[in-house]
Amino acid sequence: MTLQPISFFSPDADLTKRRCPRVRAGDLGNAPLRSIGGGLLAQEVGPGVGEVEGRFEALCKGGLDPVVHDLLRDKTRRAHGRSTEPTAAVVDAQSVKTSANVAETSQGIDAGKKIKGRKRHLITDTLGLVLAVLITAANVHDTVGGKLLLDDLAAAHPGVTKVWADGGYQNSIFKHGAGLGIDVEVVHRPQTKGFEPLPKRWVIERTFGWQMQHRRLARDYDALPQRSRTMIH
Repeated sequence: MTLQPISFFSPDADLTKRRCPRVRAGDLGNAPLRSIGGGLLAQEVGPGVGEVEGRFEALCKGGLDPVVHDLLRDKTRRAHGRSTEPTAAVVDAQSVKTSANVAETSQGIDAGKKIKGRKRHLITDTLGLVLAVLITAANVHDTVGGKLLLDDLAAAHPGVTKVWADGGYQNSIFKHGAGLGIDVEVVHRPQTKGFEPLPKRWVIERTFGWQMQHRRLARDYDALPQRSRTMIH
């Protein structure tokens, strides 16, 4: 099955908008991309639900979802006057609840957050654009997921030499990062009263906020962690 050209890759596409541009109702090639980018119901696209799901599965199994995501991220970085390859990043994790269709073996309890579900481990660039994603059970420690993310980051973006993290990460992640040529630094909370954005780290908190604004990502509805990762892409 061959995917049709993706219409929103035109030079005039505005990637700063929160939702993907509208496409023709009968353009089946764009259907799965609307499902990913906008969190829209399959019925809104035009073709039958089965056709949309089939094309979406083909895109995921073919490994095209990270390719599409990376092209859009690079385009956005260029629009902000940045090189496509970042040199610094931010790491963090977020626990979210799951729906009833998620198997017990695929979720856990984050005792600190008192959430039963899954944990999204993310690394973003300094614009808040995703560089690496890992989905685990919520009881997996941030440090464990962070180490795996650093491995992926070093392989995909070898130019990154600095990563900022919060105080929840253990010392072992700093040693792991050093072995990869990455300086992992903790950004401490200010001692002042009231709300104050954390230096360097506020961008990834904003990314989590962007995700939670989409109803499709406010909870993990996918039976497979790989599918959850695709939805974030």
